[in-house]
Amino acid sequence: MRIFRRILVTVLILLVLAVSGFILWANTPAGPLMLEAEIALLGTPDVTVSTSPYLTFTPTQGDITTGFVFYPGGKVPPSAYAPYGQAIAEQGYLVVIPAMPLQLAVFAPNAAADVFAAFPEIEHWAVGGHSLGGAMAANFAHNNLDRVDGLILWASFAQPSDSLAESDMAAASISGSLDGLATPDDIEASRAYLPADTAFVELDGGNHAQFGWYGPQAGDKAATLSRVDQMAQTVAATVAVLAQITGQGL
Repeated sequence: MRIFRRILVTVLILLVLAVSGFILWANTPAGPLMLEAEIALLGTPDVTVSTSPYLTFTPTQGDITTGFVFYPGGKVPPSAYAPYGQAIAEQGYLVVIPAMPLQLAVFAPNAAADVFAAFPEIEHWAVGGHSLGGAMAANFAHNNLDRVDGLILWASFAQPSDSLAESDMAAASISGSLDGLATPDDIEASRAYLPADTAFVELDGGNHAQFGWYGPQAGDKAATLSRVDQMAQTVAATVAVLAQITGQGL
C-alpha cells in the first residue's frame, strides 16, 4: 500500500506540474505588443473601440449590416490585432475579436455564436482568424453553414474534417510567401478543403507574425514586406470578402 501511495502521489505531482507548465506556456505571449496596437485601442472619430465583453471596433457612421468575427492566433492576445480591426472598421464593418481561453481558440471554436447573439442587428457575418484561430473559424463555418456568409483565413487553412469544398460561401485565404509556420505548401494543400471560388492571395515577402502587431515569432522567416504594407494588403483582401457578402461586390 505504501508503494502504491507513493506512486499515486508521484503521478499526481507530475500531472500538476504538466498542467501548470501548459498553462504557463499558453499564457506566454508569442511576442510583445507593439505601440501601434496600443494606439489603435484608443479609437478614432470614425471608429469606436470597446474592450468588454469582446474587443470590438464599431464604425461611427453609416448603417452597419455586416460583421467580422476574428479569432486570434495561438498565444496572441486580441489587442495585437487592434490596428487591423480599426482599419477594417473604417471601411464600414463591425469587427469583433473575442478573447480565447488560455489564448488558444481550440478551446472555444464556437465563440462566434455568442458574438452573433450579442449583435442581432447584423444581417451578414463573416468569420476568420489568424493561424490556429483561422483553423477554428473554419471549423465554426463548417458546422454553421446556415449562419456564416464568409470565411477569411490569415496564414491558416481548414482541416480535412472541416472541409468547405461543397460550400458556396465567399472565402479568402491570405498568406505570406515567407511564412515559416503556415507555409506556401500548406496553403496550397488547403485548396481542396475550401470553396471552389476562394480567393487565394499570397503576399510577396510577407510572413506569419506580421498578420498581427506582436513582434517576431519562433519558427517564422524574416519578412521583406513591411508590416504596414502587409496589413494594407491583408485589409484590402479581407474587405473584398466583406463587400461581397454585403452585396457591394456583386
